[in-house]
Amino acid sequence: MDQALRDKIVQQISDVQKDAIVEAEMNRDFFTLVVKKDAFHGVVRILKENPDFGFTFLTTLCGLHYPEQKDEMGLMMQLHNLEKNLRIRIKSFFPKSQASLPSFTDIFKSANWMERETWDFFGIHFSGHPNLKRILNVEDMIIHPLLKEYPLEDQVRLDKNDTMFGR
Repeated sequence: MDQALRDKIVQQISDVQKDAIVEAEMNRDFFTLVVKKDAFHGVVRILKENPDFGFTFLTTLCGLHYPEQKDEMGLMMQLHNLEKNLRIRIKSFFPKSQASLPSFTDIFKSANWMERETWDFFGIHFSGHPNLKRILNVEDMIIHPLLKEYPLEDQVRLDKNDTMFGR
């Protein structure tokens, strides 16, 4: 993505939602925006609906968990302009106690499955989602297994021989 288009995206978003962008940078071949949580939904709408940008395909929506950071939870989306073969990444970070965003299903119907998966594995709630329930884990599971607060191995197993794993 060329510099002129990157500047135009930043300017358009800033015109509509002042102070929405926390950071804008090229990260390898992705133009990456870090935005405030409250502005996330509006930024995605601008990127999809503005004909100059044309990011009409939702490639990825997933949760992030960085327990060592103050704002430990995050959401990351990647959008694609299929006509010009351009991609953009949008991220936002927030405390675990505020892990709730509006659903993106009103912008992208394909966000339905991705939001359910993100809630299932990370516990990020999407208000207004039409059917936010577990999608891959069992319904009575009480944890969100991709949060980095659970041990990788079963700590109560007695049949485990650590010497076979070089420990």
